[in-house]
Amino acid sequence: MQVLGIETSCDETGIALYDTERGLRAHALHSQIALHAAYGGVVPELASRDHVRRIVPLIEAVMREAQTTLQTIDGVAYTQGPGLAGALLVGAGVASALALALGKPVIGVHHLEGHLLSPLLSAEKPSFPFVALLVSGGHSQLFFVRGVGQYELLGDTFDDAAGEAFDKAAQLLGLPYPGGPALAQLARQGKSGAAHLPRPLIDAPHLHFSFSGLKTAVLTLVRKLQSEGCFNEQARADVALEFETAVVDVLAAKAFAALRQTQNQQLVVAGGVGANQSLRSRLVKEAAALGVRVYFPEMEFCTDNGAMIALVGALKMGQGARDYGFQVRPRWPLTELAAA
Repeated sequence: MQVLGIETSCDETGIALYDTERGLRAHALHSQIALHAAYGGVVPELASRDHVRRIVPLIEAVMREAQTTLQTIDGVAYTQGPGLAGALLVGAGVASALALALGKPVIGVHHLEGHLLSPLLSAEKPSFPFVALLVSGGHSQLFFVRGVGQYELLGDTFDDAAGEAFDKAAQLLGLPYPGGPALAQLARQGKSGAAHLPRPLIDAPHLHFSFSGLKTAVLTLVRKLQSEGCFNEQARADVALEFETAVVDVLAAKAFAALRQTQNQQLVVAGGVGANQSLRSRLVKEAAALGVRVYFPEMEFCTDNGAMIALVGALKMGQGARDYGFQVRPRWPLTELAAA
């Protein structure tokens, strides 16, 4: 079965063709980072318009790379939510129109489900069940994944997600958009132990997260350094390193606590923050000592992409799922997936 995947939930237009027998045939991605950089964040209307411009040329490029035609596909999958309403409508509209024209089924995919299952695109992939740490700009969650469509929420964030905290801390440090990668790069120049920040809820008897207080602590520390005339380049790097380390400490502690709670030996890390090298190295090192396997998506599939949507669409269609309606769900908790 060949499924065309379309991702337009936010500021990346992703298209991919996935074959259940041969794997990922081709994929293409256009990022809008340059478009939104001047505004310091994503502008929804600009994002939607750019999706309109990019989506058809990207579909054509994927078909050329796969050396096939749209007539050979067996279905179309698109990101139904969560995300920006206007951006989602672009993908849903194109997917539904294309499926209707071809006489093929169409299915809406949960964006976070795509991230959770994205490591299945890799050569070394986990088997069900596994614990998944989903960390991105909008989500910091722990799930116990028993199978496709079977997700138990173990922990969630009370406020800011890890990726959101990265962006806000980067802004406080005067770094450009997107803040997360810029902060991680600056942190490489920092001195360990030169700055001190809290590790929110790291010792709490539950698996939930809270990063709002950490962001406030960065603001307090920056203002203190500024008042003392010490907020130079090295101080900025020291704060960046301490912030990154604090987030990694919390994420790692919660992830391994979830493994103990579920008595599982497989950890999947997905979402944009999963590309952070400090987080990756920390989890791999601790996992090796505990005899735990850690699985990451390929770097190109950590951020939003069409490949994960095509994959989930193919898996769902393989189970007999079909959705001939036209619907987007900008707010759609993954815990509601079974009832959707």
